[in-house]
Amino acid sequence: MTTTGLAGDIRVLIDEARAGLAATVNSALTMLYWRIGRRIRAEVLQGERAGYGEQIVASLARQLEAEHGRGFGAKNLRHMLRFGEVFEAEEIVYALSRQLSWTHLRSLIYIDDPLKREFYLEMCRSEGWSTRTLQGRLDSMLFERTALSRKPDELLTSELATLRDQGVLGPNLVLKDPYVLDFLGLRDRYLEKDLEDAILRELENFLLELGAGFSFVARQKRLQIDNNDFYIDLLFYNRRLRRLVAIELKLGEFKAADKGQMELYLRWLAKYEQEPGEAPPLGIILCTGKNREQIELLELDQSGIHVAEYLTGLPSRQLLEQKLHEAVALSKARLENRPSPDRLDPTASEVK
Repeated sequence: MTTTGLAGDIRVLIDEARAGLAATVNSALTMLYWRIGRRIRAEVLQGERAGYGEQIVASLARQLEAEHGRGFGAKNLRHMLRFGEVFEAEEIVYALSRQLSWTHLRSLIYIDDPLKREFYLEMCRSEGWSTRTLQGRLDSMLFERTALSRKPDELLTSELATLRDQGVLGPNLVLKDPYVLDFLGLRDRYLEKDLEDAILRELENFLLELGAGFSFVARQKRLQIDNNDFYIDLLFYNRRLRRLVAIELKLGEFKAADKGQMELYLRWLAKYEQEPGEAPPLGIILCTGKNREQIELLELDQSGIHVAEYLTGLPSRQLLEQKLHEAVALSKARLENRPSPDRLDPTASEVK
């Protein structure tokens, strides 16, 4: 072996050792911060959350900071207290400390909704998000835009458990509504072709917005059916879902006829393009508006079709947050009030 080759091998060993050391140090520090937070909470604050005993924390911080540096100032002690409050089981914290950095966890512990927090935790672990990526997903309100956020809490808990225990990512965790396409730089007036061209120019950003596991397959995918030609606007493959994903772009609002068009495309793809071991193709119809009741009556989810709005201009954070919270609340209310089969069919009780 040449000296150059030997130096390369040694360099790999050094890098691996440094990475392992960094992971060990991060884990140890994370566990230390959790234990400090639990100890202060239990012994100094007697488990009281309100106010966090500001004077006591400030006094303790002055002592610790003088002996151990700025990392133990009052602000960081409050982070540790929150950490100890959110996570009560040491084994859970230990598992997290082996996969996520303290910076990840510090961002996540201030999410009040436990299911929302669990969503970001599992996505960080599953997708290997950096802290910068995590912050970007938080800022874009990814959780509220996922299809799963509009489902009952029991389903959300179940799908997150499947992701955690089996590493299986379901469509409800990937599909969104709305999709934010502000990076396309489109003006108020544009054609469908302009939208398609802009997406391909900004394909990397579009793939990031689509989410985990997407790769580009084709533009204007040609389908020959009988003596007619049809074209799918954009075709992708998702390696996490193991299925093709067809995307149709619509400048106006969703129309009932769009369902039939997409169903035709999906059945053709299933017949001619689906490989053994793959799941049936999915369809995404991106439009500028939609009638939610119409979509519900068409039972699009059962057809493997997801209808979502797209935004070419990013609204204010307050407006987007209000719109998403209203949509989530409305969807969950409709699911909870959905009639049982007996109520839908007045003769059902006679048939039994």
